[in-house]
Formats: sequence, C-alpha cells, structure tokens
Amino acid sequence: MSRVRAAVAQVVDPELRVVTIEELGILRDVSVAPETGRVTVTIRPTYSGCPAMDAIRADIEAAVRAAGHPEAEVRTVLAPPWSSDDISESGRAKLAAAGIAPPAAGIARSGPVPVRLSVRCPRCGSPETEQLSRFGSTACKALWRCRSCAEPFEQVKVR
Repeated sequence: MSRVRAAVAQVVDPELRVVTIEELGILRDVSVAPETGRVTVTIRPTYSGCPAMDAIRADIEAAVRAAGHPEAEVRTVLAPPWSSDDISESGRAKLAAAGIAPPAAGIARSGPVPVRLSVRCPRCGSPETEQLSRFGSTACKALWRCRSCAEPFEQVKVR
C-alpha cells in the first residue's frame, strides 16, 4: 500500500506544475482492498468545475499502474470542500519559489476571509502589489503585479 500511496502522491498538478496533488491537498485517500488488491483513490477538486480533474484522474491511473496495480477507481468527493488551508508547507514554499503567491496558512478556515489590500510579492517580498485580474491562467489563480520590482505574478486564491 505504501508504494501505491507514494506513487499517487507524486502526481503533479497539471495547472500548478511545481506542486503535487498531495502538496496541494487534492489527494484525500489511497486504499487497497486486501482481498482483491483493487486500488481506490479519493480526490477532491480545488473547484467543483476544475477542468484539470480529467488529467489528474488519468495521471493517477497511470501512477497506480506503474506501482504494479492494473487499475484504480478514482473517486471525486466535494465534502469536505477543498480549502487553500489544505496546501502543505512544502507546497507553499514551492509555489512561492515558482513566483506564485500562496495564500497565508490558516486564513481560509479562520472564519470570514479578510479583505486584503495587497499580497506579498513572492519574488522580492514587498507588500506593494496590485491585483491586475481576478483570474490568472486558471480559475484558481489571480494575476498580480509588484509595484516595487515590477514583476507580474499569480496568486492561488483563498478558498
């Protein structure tokens, strides 16, 4: 089981290529039925209409096959819903290193999401930033620009 879990945990998110589905908090569970060896993987999307879920399912099935199991059932659940708080610390660090601002840890589940006047630039750390677009290259990201270093960057939205 640990080999299958490890293989699935290494599946990379197709929209945020610097983090795995485990680091992003999409991977909920991996189980292997003792009597049949059938693998069941449970995932939850960052958004209920996330277009990357088909690619994630296919990548999970390929990872399960590579780990020595001929097939897997991939279940998608919506409850409890994904939250940006589910991003691991290593995932947050990888996002920042790639120039994508992760939301602060604990902010989504601490009650109402506070209105933030700015997001710290992942490149220079300046809080002098401005949102250019509520949507970035994908629906789960927003587009920002740093007023200090003038670099654009994406931010994973708080949810």
